[in-house]
Amino acid sequence: MIFFFNLISALETQIFIIMSKNNKIIKLIDLGIKSYEETLSIQENFFIETIETKKNNRKSKSNTLTDNYLLFVEHHPVITLGKSGKKDNLLLNNNELLDKGIEFYHTNRGGDITYHGIGQIVGYPIFDLDNFFTDIHKYLRFLEEVIILTLAEYGLYADRSQGETGVWLDVGKPNARKICAMGVKASRWVTMHGFALNVNTDLSFFDYIIPCGIKGKSVTSLKKELGKEIPLNDVKVILVKHFEKLFDATIKKA
Repeated sequence: MIFFFNLISALETQIFIIMSKNNKIIKLIDLGIKSYEETLSIQENFFIETIETKKNNRKSKSNTLTDNYLLFVEHHPVITLGKSGKKDNLLLNNNELLDKGIEFYHTNRGGDITYHGIGQIVGYPIFDLDNFFTDIHKYLRFLEEVIILTLAEYGLYADRSQGETGVWLDVGKPNARKICAMGVKASRWVTMHGFALNVNTDLSFFDYIIPCGIKGKSVTSLKKELGKEIPLNDVKVILVKHFEKLFDATIKKA
């Protein structure tokens, strides 16, 4: 914490201005294709490290800057269930999961059940929101907006669906379909987990779950909507651009 003072008027009144340092640099790490378990370990290490830095800052009254990370990854086929999710939304038993080569994890993010697999861009922001804003609702809306703006560059009008976190197409219509699922965890304003954007995803895997626990609604992908495969790296470049703009940040490869 840095203190500045000015003497004001003949009374020599001292004014102290407290300025907090904020780190708005985000380290980008593209993990390529990696298992859910290994990626979760990487996330948790960054998450715990950031929280410990904040604890030490408070204890020692210091101001060591905290890091922010954005992980991109494609997972091997895996179904994850959030902490408030219902196991009934998984439509396969353990033997069927094994036969189909799908892993299953009950994880500590918010939200219900979803699928991750090849052709899907999963983004895990491990941000210290004290570097940006301390509002988890705003954070979730910003994540959605990053996706909405990215899809707009492909000519798709996407939107939010009230009470259903994530990004949808044709909201309010009978053919409403989800293109991006979201679920996060936060502690001491540090985030982990994030979003899963269907780009070239094999959507047949979603037949094995009730996606996000929402019955009667389907899922889609960029490939399905546009009728062609989309280079993942092109989508990542656009995602990064909108992360930088919305979070007023600079993203650098780690």
